[in-house]
Amino acid sequence: MPLAEAVALHASERPHSPAFRMEGRIFTYGELAAGAKRILSAVQRSAAEATERSILPGPVRLVALETGNHPLFPAAFIAATAAGHCAALIDPHLPEIVRRRMKERLRPEVVIRAEGDLLRIDVPSAGQSRLLQGASDAPPAIPAGDGGEPFLVVFTSGTTGEPKAIIRNRRSWRVSLKTGQGFFGLGPETTTYAPGPLAHGLTLYALGETLTAGAEFVGARHFEADQVLATIAATGAKRLVLVPTMLRRLCERAAGSPLTSVGQITVAGAKLTTADRDAARRAFPEAQVTEYYGASELGFISVSRAKDRHTPTAVGKAFPGVRLEIRDERGERLPAGETGTIFVESELISDGYIAGGDGAGFRRQGKLATVGDLGFLDEDGTLHLIGRAGGMVVSGGNNIYPSEVETAIQGAGGVNAAFVFGLDHPDLGSELAAVIEPGDGFDHAALERHLAADLPRYKRPRRIWLCRKMPMTASGKVAVGELRQWIAEENSALERLV
Repeated sequence: MPLAEAVALHASERPHSPAFRMEGRIFTYGELAAGAKRILSAVQRSAAEATERSILPGPVRLVALETGNHPLFPAAFIAATAAGHCAALIDPHLPEIVRRRMKERLRPEVVIRAEGDLLRIDVPSAGQSRLLQGASDAPPAIPAGDGGEPFLVVFTSGTTGEPKAIIRNRRSWRVSLKTGQGFFGLGPETTTYAPGPLAHGLTLYALGETLTAGAEFVGARHFEADQVLATIAATGAKRLVLVPTMLRRLCERAAGSPLTSVGQITVAGAKLTTADRDAARRAFPEAQVTEYYGASELGFISVSRAKDRHTPTAVGKAFPGVRLEIRDERGERLPAGETGTIFVESELISDGYIAGGDGAGFRRQGKLATVGDLGFLDEDGTLHLIGRAGGMVVSGGNNIYPSEVETAIQGAGGVNAAFVFGLDHPDLGSELAAVIEPGDGFDHAALERHLAADLPRYKRPRRIWLCRKMPMTASGKVAVGELRQWIAEENSALERLV
């Protein structure tokens, strides 16, 4: 069932049931539906004022949501994706220059921003802006839109430093919600707490599946472990949706005070360790932990539960409705046990990139699609993930392409070369590190200011070394093995900055 129809149905049958909660503000299904109608009316009036069309073809209007984790996000999201509109989610915590370039590429007819407790609606092409407040005319219903229409644009890191815009149609989203609701066993009683950013896939999907099921979704402006634990206890949350770093923080703070209301924990973004699972059993003794491996471009890929094998590389078996293949560089299917590129066939696959890609990542081969990740399948169908596409580093649940960070470092001036990579970290999974060969005029303080303006915090290296002369291979590339060895043995050729 489409999200808008599901919310309307719950609003008619259980108007006073809680739908969304964030930092003391609670919206019932009746209030959520009414709020979505008011915002939809304002969006439609504003879109009619636009003097330029977005990058999307046909009659679809593009609405950029730049609100972040705001109490009015659910109503705005429903409105921005209703009536044939398509929502583009832009994280307001990204540097302003990056957000501006994202909007310049997409050219949305309407932009919705947070302004205190309210929302502001901009029409960039017409130079119009208005604060959305108070009552206004609202349509009697929220049209759900056709299945084949563009529905959602989300962003993932690109190898060139620019976020890549991924577009998904309504049908793939609806199939995903229906499959997920059955797989996770969600019902009106499954209060879900997902304190991550709503502009990102993990938390957004948790919101969509929770509201479709008629349950209460609990969000947070920011993740703070003690506050999250207090909210779980106060709301009796039955399900948590988290990245591993968040789960570790909660388990540390919950030591000696287990929470028994939680029956499910869904984790994605990076693998859990055996120690993580042991800590989760102590902190949440009644919870079944489910990990899934996926990609914004492909949707769910594989899933792992307690009964499955949890080796350092195993990421479970194919998600319901998903078929997996491993193929070599020639596109030939590989037998079990042999490593190659992971390909997926399912109804959850996105429509690919818009507003220009970077020549890397998502590609199709017939009905199959891939983002270039490497792995192999066991005889029993267990998928093993060996390497992320393009050497991608997963740190704290965030996907980071080292080449993007290298480009940012080299753009600071006074840098001859930069090598960015991940180091194993017991909490984050990987810790972003950088080795820089300084040139004339290198200034550490200036570099830090440049990175702060150009990259979100999670993409800034946590450890930095200077190397007066990088070790190079015969082909002129950084000798990665030698450089890593220097770091491991604390070689005097390296000077630790951070």
